[in-house]
Formats: sequence, structure tokens, C-alpha cells
Amino acid sequence: MAPSAVFMEADNLLTPKEKNKLRKPVVEKMRRDRINSSIEQLKLLLEKEFQRHQPNSKLEKADILEMTVSYLKQQSQLQMKRSFHKSSQFDFREGYSRCLQEAFHFLSLHKVRTETQTKLLSHFQK
Repeated sequence: MAPSAVFMEADNLLTPKEKNKLRKPVVEKMRRDRINSSIEQLKLLLEKEFQRHQPNSKLEKADILEMTVSYLKQQSQLQMKRSFHKSSQFDFREGYSRCLQEAFHFLSLHKVRTETQTKLLSHFQK
């Protein structure tokens, strides 16, 4: 008999509980390998950031994860500040534009002299 045939016969003799018992360490090793691979990828992606905080030190997995979380929080806060700043600028421009429209509307209703309108428009354009 070929070795694979012997293995198949032995496999058929095992109960489902015994099969799970044999499979569990293999599945667990695959899970650990995935975790370790992902941690290694994080380490490579953020290598410069790690060197800035802890130069010349061997990082443990927990260190890599903690520093990654810290870095992502920092980046998130920076992004929020940028979006707030852009929003403030947009609000200012929107308000200024609305004010300008109101001023033009007021001037057109009250028939202010053309010279005054011209000076005012020139001022707003600055």
C-alpha cells in the first residue's frame, strides 16, 4: 500500500473529536503566523516612525502595536484639525460672499450714487 492510502485509512478511523484535536495545533500555528506577518508589515510600514521614538532598540510585538495605535491616533487628530481649518475658511468665504450680495442688493434698492458704489466695490475687491 502507498503511504497516502495508509494515511487515508487512518484518517477514516479517527473520530471527529480526534480529527479536531489533530487539526487544532495546525490552525493555531496558521493564526499565529498571520498575526506575526501583520505585525512585521506594520513594523516595515512605520519603520521611520519607530526609529524616531526608539532608535537602536529591538521592538517587541506589543511595542509595535502600541506605537502603531499612537501613530494612527496622531494622524487622525491632524486630519481632524486640517478639515476643521478648511471648514472655517469655507465658512468665512461663504459669509463674505453673502455679505457682499446683501450690500449690492442694498445699494441697488436705495439708488446710492454711482461714485459711492464704485468705491465700495473697489474696497470689497481688495
